Amino acid sequence: MVDAKGKNMKCLTFFLMLPESVKIRSKKGPKKGSPTNSKLPPVCYEIITLKTKKKKKMAADIFPTKKTVNATSVQQYQQQNLNNNNTIQSTNWQGLYPTIRERNSVMFNNELMADVHFVVGPAGATQRVPGHKYVLAVGSSVFHAMFYGELAEDQDEIRIPDVEPAAFLAMLKYIYCDEIDLGADTVLATLYAAKKYIVPHLARACVNFLETSLSAKNACVLLSQSCLFEEPDLTQRCWEVIDAQAELALKSEGFCDIDFQTLESILRRETLNAKEIVVFESALSWAEAECQRQDLTVTIDNKRKVLEKAVYLIRIPTMALDDFANGAAQSGVLTLSETNDIFLWYTAAKKPELQFVCKPRKGLVPQRCHRFQSCAYRSNQWRYRGRCDSIQFAVDKRVFIAGFGLYGSSCGSTEYSAKIELKRQGVILGQNLSKYFSDGSSNTFPVWFEYPVQIEPDTFYTASVVLDGNELSYFGQEGMTEVQCGKVTFQFQCSSDSTNGTGVQGGQIPELIFYA
Repeated sequence: MVDAKGKNMKCLTFFLMLPESVKIRSKKGPKKGSPTNSKLPPVCYEIITLKTKKKKKMAADIFPTKKTVNATSVQQYQQQNLNNNNTIQSTNWQGLYPTIRERNSVMFNNELMADVHFVVGPAGATQRVPGHKYVLAVGSSVFHAMFYGELAEDQDEIRIPDVEPAAFLAMLKYIYCDEIDLGADTVLATLYAAKKYIVPHLARACVNFLETSLSAKNACVLLSQSCLFEEPDLTQRCWEVIDAQAELALKSEGFCDIDFQTLESILRRETLNAKEIVVFESALSWAEAECQRQDLTVTIDNKRKVLEKAVYLIRIPTMALDDFANGAAQSGVLTLSETNDIFLWYTAAKKPELQFVCKPRKGLVPQRCHRFQSCAYRSNQWRYRGRCDSIQFAVDKRVFIAGFGLYGSSCGSTEYSAKIELKRQGVILGQNLSKYFSDGSSNTFPVWFEYPVQIEPDTFYTASVVLDGNELSYFGQEGMTEVQCGKVTFQFQCSSDSTNGTGVQGGQIPELIFYA
């Protein structure tokens, strides 16, 4: 068969054995005056012809113009379904959505055709959630085994007391709608649900969310959870934050919520970048919270009881003598014998044996990013007039800026007062006012922030300093726009905040001091 354009057509012909009554009503009816014969055999009629396609198209390709409207409609249905307001307003609702994904989305948390129900959450805070076995089994091997496996049980209602309703709905939304909806309050619970029901892509998204939102405030809690969920990459990221910003992490509220095993691992940490008196005080804060969790009266004896042998992981003999005498020695947590032995450790030539670890922690070794290839002095003096020297920088890996390396006087030794500041999009992340002594050499001199500042990759930050002191100073020349420091690449660009001449090619702030 040939079409109008002369192209061959493959036809699919359906033949039906039609009765005589239909034959008479055909377009080729009997001529006028001709007799009819009711005994004629049945006649075959060609009733439909289909043209085959070389390339199949999906529904989304056929109806591209309806995508925006349908996406809005699907979102409306999803919002209704989150609130269990899952009513279908159209009897022909299937025709509103051209793709299987959109039609599946309508069924999310919907009673229509539901063949299983879940009672999710702990007693007193449950939520009844409808489900569809086929969709759930396609999205999770656990659900597949539950509904279609050899040991499948035919239950109309399944209780799940160990998963939060919001987390369970977030998992179902991914399975039904192929959408990931995570929040800071629900991501850990969603990760637990994704791990329990083996939904690996959702679990990976949860881990990525946690890594990007990781900070000193939540690092200790996430460390505990990452070990529980067996996520080594997240565990490593947590340790990086805890090591570099140890004092902030130990002083956070989240530190008091960790389990005993995580407490021990932190107290053992060799690279913990914190004063030992901070470690001691944080351990006491954890002990107070643990007493409350165990319904114990918060007393000195009970604090020591819940700390158990972990107290000996605190390196009390490495504290400054003033910190020990005014802090740990008067806390009441140490026995009289322990206190006397530690004092002897500080003062006596023959030191007693202690159960405490006596070797200082190694901490972290700071690295320096030097952005100038040379510096100038005397003939081209740099002068300070209370103006700001500033530069912008970005990195390709997460680092922690601990301070700046600054030039000093080119006319002999002198003292400088420096106000250093670190900003991101105008928001101050860290600042400090301190003094440093310059010996007249062209060396750089470190000025530190109170706490290291976490720097995320691929975002520009502004480093600024206002110096007060001898006006005649060294300054950098032959600046580089890109500097490789170990595994970290720094990029520099000029800052509009700089009012004293510092830029990429020359000026001040020759070094960024960081942990990586």
